[in-house]
Amino acid sequence: MAIRRQTARHKLNISRYIVVFFLLFLVVSTGLLGVVVFSAWHDLPSWEMGALQPGTPSVICDAYGEPFAQLGLENYLPVEYAEVPLPLREAILSVEDARFYQHHGVDMRAILRALWANFTRKKLVQGGSTLTQQVAKNAFLTPERTLKRKIQEALLAVQLERYYSKNEIFLAYLNCIYFGEGARGIGAAAKTYFNKKITDLTLAEAALLAGLPQAPSYYSPYRNYEAALKRRNSVLDLMVKRVFITSQQGRQAKQEPINLNKKGPDKRLLAYPYPYFVDCVIQQMNQKYDEGYLYRGGLKIHTTLDQEAQQAAEQAASRTANFPGSTRDEQGTLQPQVAIVLLDSKSGDIKALVGGREHTASLVYNRATMAYLQPGSAFKPVIAYAPALEYLNMTPESTVKDAPVRFKGYQPHNYDGRYRGTVTLTQALAYSLNVPAIKILNQVGLEQAVAFARQLGFTSLDPEKEGLSAALGGLYRGVTPLQMAAAYAAFANGGTYFTPRVITRVALADGTELERTDPASHKVMNWRTAQMITRMLQAVVNYGTGRRAQIPGLMVAGKTGTTDQGKDTWFCGYTTDLVGVVWMGWDLPRSMPEASGGLYCAQLWRQIMLEAINFIPKTPRPHKPVAPDSEQKQTVSEESGKRENLISPDEKTNQVLESEPLSTPEFPEPEQPNNTGNFP
Repeated sequence: MAIRRQTARHKLNISRYIVVFFLLFLVVSTGLLGVVVFSAWHDLPSWEMGALQPGTPSVICDAYGEPFAQLGLENYLPVEYAEVPLPLREAILSVEDARFYQHHGVDMRAILRALWANFTRKKLVQGGSTLTQQVAKNAFLTPERTLKRKIQEALLAVQLERYYSKNEIFLAYLNCIYFGEGARGIGAAAKTYFNKKITDLTLAEAALLAGLPQAPSYYSPYRNYEAALKRRNSVLDLMVKRVFITSQQGRQAKQEPINLNKKGPDKRLLAYPYPYFVDCVIQQMNQKYDEGYLYRGGLKIHTTLDQEAQQAAEQAASRTANFPGSTRDEQGTLQPQVAIVLLDSKSGDIKALVGGREHTASLVYNRATMAYLQPGSAFKPVIAYAPALEYLNMTPESTVKDAPVRFKGYQPHNYDGRYRGTVTLTQALAYSLNVPAIKILNQVGLEQAVAFARQLGFTSLDPEKEGLSAALGGLYRGVTPLQMAAAYAAFANGGTYFTPRVITRVALADGTELERTDPASHKVMNWRTAQMITRMLQAVVNYGTGRRAQIPGLMVAGKTGTTDQGKDTWFCGYTTDLVGVVWMGWDLPRSMPEASGGLYCAQLWRQIMLEAINFIPKTPRPHKPVAPDSEQKQTVSEESGKRENLISPDEKTNQVLESEPLSTPEFPEPEQPNNTGNFP
């Protein structure tokens, strides 16, 4: 009996503690919320009645603070409330704020509904802002996503409802919101997408326009027709749900095709200098700021761009002579394509970026940042040689036997089918021999090598999906040119990886700083490892496969890369401070037997670097540079028994050859590796 009373008393004490803790938590939370509300009220922006008009364009500046591009050159056709047809009004209200005419600026029912939806789905799927709050945010507030700013948004919305009628607020929204493709306001949107006045829009067209503001670029039918169609139909479903239209009207509207303006968007509004670099800036800004604020918020966006370097890269990419036979594919795209990245090795700052030979619209496919490509032998320093120097205490003078070998059914070959006996690591890398790279990766261990590469920014690598062919650049997913530039920067600067940076600072027109991005870095390898890799990569340029990248009088280190049949060709190299990566190939991989990384890419790299750094090369010696005596070891061919030099006969005739990863080694199943790089 005493035990029961003691247990009951114990349970009662626990209950008391829980109640007390909950009350304390409630008091503290209420107090903190009160402080935030007071601070929000105290710092509320000054009230300006004319602030509901569209803002000013944002400006992008280079690394030296010089403005070079303006965002926000737009079509703007303001409309009157009486011109807005009922279906368009109902479509907008269905998407943005169905209870707009019932609330007084803030809709608690919508807030609670959004909280519940986001909680049950464990992600942000709904917002609780009213249409009035959106107008207040765009007119008076910065785009910060904080509790304080959200409270200010609600306070301003209530004030707006006191000074303006519902119809005036609704019209302000329609005239100020950004619809994409350079269209500011509903009048410009109707003209841009359908070449119509808003009074002539069909129900289906009204629904499509109503769905655009959430993500104007993504839902633009000019860029993503299927996504636009799906979004339009979801708006029609919402209109049926809100009882603005009948089910039959919704079904009929869904049957209507999207009849776009055949002239398309006004390209003059979307044109800006250095388009691929600017696209990269816009894409990063879109992750933090909505498009309306980005284009009309009067922002000053400071970037890492070096205009001279960018001009050098763009000019080189525009010269037809820099490419093997150019043609247009079925889509009318000029092929082969190119991607170029110039990076400051000591900060990770992107100095220049080109994602293709032509730029036909804003935010197009950027091969420098979006294309995952097979890197070929350019990946050997990353996955094989640097880990061997770092973990196995090897040196450039360490030797490895270049001889036939088989790993659980996988038998790698050199590009010419020949083997050169014992070679140093420097020689193996300079002449891009395959078998030594495979052996070295096997000795390091795939798991350890992949972990090393992941520290250099190749986070998609997975030892479960990669195989020994990774030593030859045969990867499950591939790499981007920007990733390769960032990895080689670590070799250039002594072993530190810097996250590539394109935006350094964002400020308002009055100078108020919204954000600042400092270089982010971590140590990957010992400085001696980076120094030794640089020596080895210098040998590649001095007398190996990268000779066409030589700049007499300037230290150049780099590596060529050519995949099977020349489908992807690379040159990744650096000088003292600047890293450059050049990729060349077809968007849908196609054989380019006349191309190699040591030919077109190396020459293009040299051309760009000379202009980017304003370097005047010394007069080169008339004879072809060859390996120093210490590097020109005579070896005995295991096939012929004769002595031979490491430089192949083809190289002596100035034919630059390099190893090719075999995408489908000639072995029967089940020994044949699959295209994920896994081997039994």
